[in-house]
Amino acid sequence: MTRHAMTTAYWPEDLPLLPLRHMMLFPAMILPVFITDPMERAAVDRARNLGGYLFLATCSLEASCLDAEDPVAEGTLGCVALILNSTSLEDGRLKILVQGIAKGRVRRVVRSDTGLLVRVEPLVEADDKPDPTTLKLMEKARSMGVKLFMLRGMNAADADAVLQGAATPGRLADLLAFNLHLNPQDCCDLMAMPDPIARLRRVASLLLEELQKAEVQVEIESEAQNALLRRQRERYLREQLHAIRRELGEWDEEREIAQYREKIEAAQMSPEARREALRELDRLAMMQADAAEAAVVRTYLDWLIEMPWKHSTPDRLDLKAAAAVLDADHHNMEKVKDRILDFLGVCSLKGQVKGAILCLVGPPGVGKTSLGRSIAKAMGRRFVRLSLGGIRDEAEIRGHRRTYLGAMPGRIVQGLRTAGTNNPVFMLDEIDKIGSDARGDPAAALLEVLDPEQNSTFSDHYLNVPFDLSRVLFIATANSLENVPPALVDRMEVLYLSGYTEKEKVAIASAYLLPRQIRESGLESGTLELSGPALVEIVRSHTRESGVRQLERALATLCRKVARRLAEGAAPPFRITRTHLPQLLGPPQPNNPASVAPSIPGVAMALAWTPHGGEVLRVETAVMPGKGELILTGHLGQVMKESARAALTFIRTRYRLLGLEPDFHERTDIHIHVPAGAIPKDGPSAGMALCSAMVSALLERPLRKAVAMTGEISLLGDVLPVGGFKEKALAAVRNGLKEVLIPRENLRDVRELPSYILRKATFVPVDHMDQALERIFPPEAR
Repeated sequence: MTRHAMTTAYWPEDLPLLPLRHMMLFPAMILPVFITDPMERAAVDRARNLGGYLFLATCSLEASCLDAEDPVAEGTLGCVALILNSTSLEDGRLKILVQGIAKGRVRRVVRSDTGLLVRVEPLVEADDKPDPTTLKLMEKARSMGVKLFMLRGMNAADADAVLQGAATPGRLADLLAFNLHLNPQDCCDLMAMPDPIARLRRVASLLLEELQKAEVQVEIESEAQNALLRRQRERYLREQLHAIRRELGEWDEEREIAQYREKIEAAQMSPEARREALRELDRLAMMQADAAEAAVVRTYLDWLIEMPWKHSTPDRLDLKAAAAVLDADHHNMEKVKDRILDFLGVCSLKGQVKGAILCLVGPPGVGKTSLGRSIAKAMGRRFVRLSLGGIRDEAEIRGHRRTYLGAMPGRIVQGLRTAGTNNPVFMLDEIDKIGSDARGDPAAALLEVLDPEQNSTFSDHYLNVPFDLSRVLFIATANSLENVPPALVDRMEVLYLSGYTEKEKVAIASAYLLPRQIRESGLESGTLELSGPALVEIVRSHTRESGVRQLERALATLCRKVARRLAEGAAPPFRITRTHLPQLLGPPQPNNPASVAPSIPGVAMALAWTPHGGEVLRVETAVMPGKGELILTGHLGQVMKESARAALTFIRTRYRLLGLEPDFHERTDIHIHVPAGAIPKDGPSAGMALCSAMVSALLERPLRKAVAMTGEISLLGDVLPVGGFKEKALAAVRNGLKEVLIPRENLRDVRELPSYILRKATFVPVDHMDQALERIFPPEAR
């Protein structure tokens, strides 16, 4: 036995080795160790023969057994320990309780017949009296240690008593390190630090990290526990509330299920919808009443129940009464009125017919939307309007699937639920303003809605059951069909609504617009008198449009002026004549620059169709020396540019008849410009005007005054028919043009023009460009 100077303990010079795998023992600490390996049992038995002393060292997992070749190496740090107690467990393991005596380093590994022994060199560290700085460090470490022990469930007084027992920096560092559950490497690093103050600083740093982690863990556990308690409390309160309601007869889950079942049976659903509704009802019956999914199921059932599966309004089949309603609400529009009356005639014969799908195309302000309301009124049906302008999400038409949060049916199903019938007049307004993006193409979703062969089994993504749309009268409106997919246009019967003539505008203003504005302004009948010449002047000089929106705004302005005079105390009636208009409405609109009669060579007037009505385009041509370049400006489209090239080619084929040099095109640059360059222009109908303007510039001869033209030309000079004829004719009359050259094939459109237009302008048919050139040049210029 050897007595060491650092301690009063005695132990043999060579001690049995017991490897530790996951931790380290520090002096004065007590540690339970469980023994399973036979070699380790033998080491414990040898230790009992040596007074219970052994050496504990941290070994790697590969060398953790005593039968390994080198379980420890010279220089390995460990702790000399004394066996306090040993107990054999029922599972065959041996439990020993050891207490650390002193730190030591392995100087030599000795193998003998009795087993593996190690010769240990004690590690001596200074044990000076702590200075004030060290005392502050120790107090800080004790404070953090108390917090850590308290977070682990120890009483504050017990934790403080344990830490106060460590009176030196080294002993306090060992005590805290032992309770930090550090990994073996950190334990070895701490044990290798001879300076106790430095070791205490290192332990304080590790303790701060562990304390932060423990506080976060405790906070998380506390929040989870509080949330659990809160949910349990809410559940308990809800159960109490349900019990109270059941006692008062205000709430009964079984009665709710029975009410839903009665409503489903009374809704007259289709077989598919009824099966789906009953299946969802069975799911609802198995759910808690306050569950989030239960609210979703209730909303779905409410939608199914409130849909008009069999409810329809009877059609008014009195054709004379329907015609009277349409005539009373709208002036002219004979084609559309005839189509509606035809539909009613078929309904009166067959009793029931699939709903028609109409598309009203025309410039703004001609009454497309209001016509839909009049049709519903004439047929005795409900009216539903869906504005499609700006819609870019396919789900707006077909709805969202119920798997999404906040899912709703599409606008079609919502409109039918609002109407409450399965045969309303459903207006799809501004169908040409639909967009598309990553969320889908709404126009493609309308293909099923507007197909008479498919819409009888229309399936909304939210309802997910077929609904019959075949009895719905769909009416779409558009200013132009250019942006509408051809497949969608093919499913609709297109009816074109042209702009109004001056006479029609006067009649509409007198019969509809002015009385309505007088009522909306709060004026009494007879308060405002607008003379006929004044109304004509408003139509002619203050509003130039295809529709009547600006006209109605002008009449609304006059009514507001009169209402203001009445509020100021003036006495009625108020009569407005032409002389009052500049003061009330301001100066008249300036004339269209395109309508100014050409007085110089190279200027011709073309008639164009736009989604807002007909317009007069001024085509200007300048000829200059150059290299045969054709310059086209004015924001012209590709088709219009091709028309200009075709016109130039025709002129080159007629250079002898026109008196031009054979190589005129090689020494001349031709610049064609159409004013209002910010507005895009395209289409082939300006071909005749482009050719006439170039011929006029090349021959330096002006065209006849007040002559316009429209028509596509071929390379051979043939004048081909064009569309939008009525709008172009109205634009010519509106701008004071007296003669219009048109393709001969458009004579059928001339016959449909009102006599008022035919009296204002002469329409001259031509078959070939040669005929047009003979007509447009004045006799003195030929």
